Amino acid sequence: MKAIVQRVMQASVTVGDELVSSIGKGLCVLVGISRKDTPNDIDWLVRKILNLRIFEDENGKRWSKSVVDRQGEILCVSQFTLMVTLKGNKPDYHEAMSPDEAPQFYEEFMKKLRAAYISDKVKDGKFGAYMQVNIQNDGPVTIPLESPIFNQNNKKQLGNTKPEAAAVGDKTDTDNTNASS
Repeated sequence: MKAIVQRVMQASVTVGDELVSSIGKGLCVLVGISRKDTPNDIDWLVRKILNLRIFEDENGKRWSKSVVDRQGEILCVSQFTLMVTLKGNKPDYHEAMSPDEAPQFYEEFMKKLRAAYISDKVKDGKFGAYMQVNIQNDGPVTIPLESPIFNQNNKKQLGNTKPEAAAVGDKTDTDNTNASS
């Protein structure tokens, strides 16, 4: 799974003239689902989204609090285009989960996210619809996430044999090359 997490002052989703969802201060999360994703990817992404420390604390110290700590809102928007592979200048989406499987997988992700947080604070767009997403970034702060399982599968396809860190932000250094040498 891939996600683009944006810290926002507010965000909303409309389909045509209908307002589907809106939030105040919190996170807008664009979610891409790979054809190889599993429930383990969902669990990892839910934990990351809820624990990502991208908010200030009450004293103004940056990068101290999570959306849970701040009791912010979360707006999730399904976005298969995150699974893009470029073939020259043409986008290819063969890595995205099929339209037959993706809605159920996305619903499971939303169910787990709501269960792990305050259900009323987690909103989403309309899966598969042509949506207009209005985001008022705060900062701006934008954090890309890839579940380790997706990342490992992707590296194997590319022939990369380096061990991957267990999670985004891990301090594991797999390349000890010093750029200044």
